[in-house]
Amino acid sequence: MTIAAEDRTKLITEYRRHENDKGSPEVQIAILTARIGELTEHLRGHVKDHAGRRGLVMMVGKRNRLLRYLARTDRDGYHETIKRLGLRK
Repeated sequence: MTIAAEDRTKLITEYRRHENDKGSPEVQIAILTARIGELTEHLRGHVKDHAGRRGLVMMVGKRNRLLRYLARTDRDGYHETIKRLGLRK
């Protein structure tokens, strides 16, 4: 499942660090979170889509690795990102 180009652009502009930023961990985490949400909705209706479920597990793992990296390198950015995305309680 992919997200629409305008949604992707909106996420990039909202989470970027500077004007030309398109690949910082914050942006990647935000895009992955949007994709995870869409795929989760898809899997609720298509229970037997095991390939999609595998993709979901892989995306969640990648997002967790990015979050761990961000926590190591920029603790304030980590806390701000998880708060804005509502990932942890």
